[in-house]
Amino acid sequence: MLNRTACVEAADSRECHEVKVPDKRGKVIVISGPSGVGKGTLCAEILKRVDDTCLSISATTRERGASEMEGKDYYFLTRETFEARRAGGLFLEWAEVFGNYYGTPKDKLNEMLTTGKSVLLEIDVQGGKQAKAAYPDAIMIFILPPDEHALYTRIQGRGRDSEDSVQVRLSEARAETSVAWDHYEHRVVNDDLEQAVHAIVRIIRAASAAC
Repeated sequence: MLNRTACVEAADSRECHEVKVPDKRGKVIVISGPSGVGKGTLCAEILKRVDDTCLSISATTRERGASEMEGKDYYFLTRETFEARRAGGLFLEWAEVFGNYYGTPKDKLNEMLTTGKSVLLEIDVQGGKQAKAAYPDAIMIFILPPDEHALYTRIQGRGRDSEDSVQVRLSEARAETSVAWDHYEHRVVNDDLEQAVHAIVRIIRAASAAC
């Protein structure tokens, strides 16, 4: 951050004081990958290690969980409100997942970017493509599992999905990975957490330094 002098005209005087102005606008960092690949854990570690970086908070129409907080975990909207905002072009990207809408509010994202903070977007491939179209300099990172068996084990181990649901998620993972090769400049295998985090942090710092 740069300290610059800002001057304000008073009635009969001119007052000057120092204010902090960002050196440059923050960057959009897109993190995508199959369900169960560990995106949430990786994002949490990145936030700890990369200064001036925050996580984008999505809007959703799903019901709020008992431990979830408005504006911290999600912005919880009714379906009608979400659809009205979508029609008004107020989402950077949106998707319907298992009957509920999820989207990235443009205004909240831009507020963070203008303060000089980079913003992590943990979104699917379709959302990532929309983010890249809006922010051509976005850092696009796709997370891969070591292999399909490892992904199957991770999804099954969460205990939230039936066997049929696990197979659907594996099919979706294959489709996402196929599309990702054309739209993501960086791909990181999450086999060892520490190594994966280190690789992502290195990518972000290199891309930021190049600006």
